[in-house]
Amino acid sequence: MSSLDHHQPVYPSCRDKPTIIGDSSDVRELVKPPLQGLKLASHAVLDAAQQRGRLKCSKCGGSRMFFCYTCCSLVGVNMQEIPVIKLPVKIDIIKHPNETDGKSTAVHAKILAPGDVTMYTYPCFPEFENDKVVLVFPGPGAVSVQDMIQCLRERRNNSSKEPFDEPSVKRLKSDVQAATRTHEEPQSVVPEEANGSESRLRPLQRVVFIDSTWNQTNKISTDERLQGLLQVELKTRKTCFWRSQKGKPDTYLATIEAIYYFLKDFHQHCLGQEYGGEYDNLLFFYSYLHSLINKAKTSAGKC
Repeated sequence: MSSLDHHQPVYPSCRDKPTIIGDSSDVRELVKPPLQGLKLASHAVLDAAQQRGRLKCSKCGGSRMFFCYTCCSLVGVNMQEIPVIKLPVKIDIIKHPNETDGKSTAVHAKILAPGDVTMYTYPCFPEFENDKVVLVFPGPGAVSVQDMIQCLRERRNNSSKEPFDEPSVKRLKSDVQAATRTHEEPQSVVPEEANGSESRLRPLQRVVFIDSTWNQTNKISTDERLQGLLQVELKTRKTCFWRSQKGKPDTYLATIEAIYYFLKDFHQHCLGQEYGGEYDNLLFFYSYLHSLINKAKTSAGKC
């Protein structure tokens, strides 16, 4: 998904060319480039691959640079030469069947976090448990990442209630048993606070993203299998994607941007940890291509 419209004003966080300050001054201030300050693995391997040029994918035979977006495999680059990232939650990406593979950034996530990212092509995707899965997609009922975990807990509590007050009796009995065990075997009991981030993570198991142009998302977002999921919206982030989609706000992110910003917010607000660049390498390919494309546009006089 992407949304940077070239008819919209370019925000400072998404431009990398000089801006002239004042009417009669030659003083120029370099605006802070996008994606700056990321803790990324070296791009030297991508520089070398670019110098070699496009190669054929060993699986499908397509002409590719860096990776094959059809096969989700590397081309001209070894797995040992790129970063592999472990994510705190599983990511499911549902791709629109008409989405052009070569224009999608979803494959970046699959290649860089292969153990935690699964890609599906609509309409083929599994059923989800409503109280353990969220859908990152804007909408009137969407909540922030900060409020997400509490909303999931409330959903789980509501769904676990049974009629006729029977649950209260069961809970009372279990609480007494738990208290007895705690008194008899204190060494076997680990307080929830001691579990740290793991206990906070418990309500959330998977995060779903839709990979599609924004004009095509309705077909997937309205699917009945997704209707029960809590929707999460990244309202304060702005895209730096180089493919424009007219009429969409700059808060509509490319798929890899959405995954990255969600995980960054999740790390800070849900795990309660200071962010130290743990997921920056999800933008390993994206940041390189962003720089490459903007240099080409600058050389062509298009920006």
